[in-house]
Amino acid sequence: MTSSTAHPYPQLLNPLDLGFTTLKNRVLMGSMHTGLEDIPGSHERMAAFYGERARGGVGLIVTGGFMASQHCLPEGAVPAFEQDGEADKHKLITDAVHDEGSKICLQILHTGRYSRTENLIAPSPVQAPINRYVPHEATAEQIESEIEDFVEFSAFCQRAGYDGVEIMGSEGYFINEFIVERTNRRSDQWGGSYENRIRLPLEIVRRVRARVGNEFIIIFRLSMLDLVEGGSSYEEILQLGLALCEAGVSIMNTGIGWHEAQIPTIATKVPRAAFTWVTAKFRDQLPVPVVTSNRINTPEVAEDILSRGDADMVSMARPLLADAEFVIKAEQNRADEINTCIACNQACLDHVFNGQLTSCLVNPRACYELDLNIEVSETKKNIAVIGAGPAGLAAAVTAAQRGHNVSLFDSAETIGGQFNLAKRIPGKEEFNETIRYFQRQLEIHNIDVKLGQRVTTQQLNESNFDEVMIATGIAPRTPEIDGIDHPSVVSYIDVISGKIELGKKVAVIGAGGIGFDVAEYLSHAGEASSQNIPAFMKEWGIDMTMESRGGIEGIEAEVKPSPRDIYLLQRKAEKLGKNLGKTTGWIHRLGLMKRGIKMISGCEYQLIDDRGLQLMAGNEPKTLEVDHIVICAGQEPLRELCEGLEKPFHLIGGADVASELDAKRAIDQGTRLTATL
Repeated sequence: MTSSTAHPYPQLLNPLDLGFTTLKNRVLMGSMHTGLEDIPGSHERMAAFYGERARGGVGLIVTGGFMASQHCLPEGAVPAFEQDGEADKHKLITDAVHDEGSKICLQILHTGRYSRTENLIAPSPVQAPINRYVPHEATAEQIESEIEDFVEFSAFCQRAGYDGVEIMGSEGYFINEFIVERTNRRSDQWGGSYENRIRLPLEIVRRVRARVGNEFIIIFRLSMLDLVEGGSSYEEILQLGLALCEAGVSIMNTGIGWHEAQIPTIATKVPRAAFTWVTAKFRDQLPVPVVTSNRINTPEVAEDILSRGDADMVSMARPLLADAEFVIKAEQNRADEINTCIACNQACLDHVFNGQLTSCLVNPRACYELDLNIEVSETKKNIAVIGAGPAGLAAAVTAAQRGHNVSLFDSAETIGGQFNLAKRIPGKEEFNETIRYFQRQLEIHNIDVKLGQRVTTQQLNESNFDEVMIATGIAPRTPEIDGIDHPSVVSYIDVISGKIELGKKVAVIGAGGIGFDVAEYLSHAGEASSQNIPAFMKEWGIDMTMESRGGIEGIEAEVKPSPRDIYLLQRKAEKLGKNLGKTTGWIHRLGLMKRGIKMISGCEYQLIDDRGLQLMAGNEPKTLEVDHIVICAGQEPLRELCEGLEKPFHLIGGADVASELDAKRAIDQGTRLTATL
């Protein structure tokens, strides 16, 4: 289709002519390691995964990263391009995408000093702060071998039917490590001067282009903002970008931040499209289409980016985990039906970094397309779902999709359950999108929603329901502390819902996810910087003029202190937030520390009285003279309906397990269980 003002997303859906081939729209499914790449014989699963996204309308897909070198892989493993018959297996993937009218590139990745193997190499033996292994300094012969690995892998991709490759040159990986003096201390032809330090990416691109010919897409992921001390300057990045284009790059993709950078770049508290201003500074200078990335999760945001001229394409990875039909829904004016990515990282990046298979909190089918299918049931049932939180909503919608007659009950006046609390936390406003998505699904599937109604066991026993899904959620656990009934003690639910205005000095008992959320909520004065891009950049010390090396050198963060004195406490004598998300926990800890929240572990609570909270911490008695004490000490499942219930029933979500609020498990459980009813 051609650009038309009659359509709400004319720029997003406009084709992009690369000369030798045309992309049907401006949506690039960005590379995201799923773990499927590491499972032997998972080609059918990858074909189903990428094929479903192609069917959903994506113009160009980039696979998760495939390791280019034995120095990135476990001992004894070899890269895909060296395995017999592997090209034919990859044709399953490329055919699945091509059959749906989309194009696909494979990302070639060399993890360098981030490699989780003792055999890792890097330009210099400089250990990464996020890896326990010290890299070996690559010899000149090894560097030549690594370049040839990129070339051979690219030729392999051409044989396997890929439309091109993406060369990963950002995020602090192997190629990026050569570019900056931070990690390149060499004095040979691969180090020293900037011209020598950029020799590696240029040699890789030149040799790949010479091998694959002109009618093959080469995307280069260029680190446009390193966000680390000793990173590249704007002038250096532009010099490299221009040289890469001359060497044969077809599309330039934006990389933001090294993995070791102490600045959030994709978590939910990062504003939408927070870094497109970076891409915009290079787009007009580079002679090839430029892609922007990071926290673009709605077609409206994507359209605005393209309309402003910040980029030629938008890259979205997690949003296409959340909803494979993102593009086609936008094209059909059904954007209100998109299951929006909330950037929680809980089932995607956290899984990857814990060695688990990727999925998605709001879409458990992601990466399980061959295992979890929602098919119309041969027998229609009357199903009651009690509780309209994440588990209940997922169960109700899935059951209705299968053709069952569904009634959804909740004693509250609104759907969403605990998500209504989550969305009030500064930086978690995106959780409202999941509520919006489910609200629309309830309407589409004509689910009988009965809010403000507390159902009894007797009513269910006397009803015509065939089965009952109990998703009644949790009740906050009350710890046994002398004086726990003191009027200064309040529940986190009353605090976050705004029922109680707390004083200037507050103690929070419990430092799990809820305790951190409460501390976040209480430590913000006025509007949070969640969608205020300049305010976010100031808070994290990022130079939007790009005059500072790496975007951060010499820049002081401007953090608004907490309006309250807050103590975040836990019983366990270990680092607070240890069990928070792998890729987001550090952000929460660092953000609270910047605002002056005092964190104390190893607490033994002794007494709550008019003086405040008395406790022992590290064998030292303390009296915290606070106005209020917020209890975040876990939850108990609510299961009152089970007693005497004569109908077949299933416990899901917090009503089943309430060790810690877990929407990922709740939605997965609600979906999977009703997929089999």
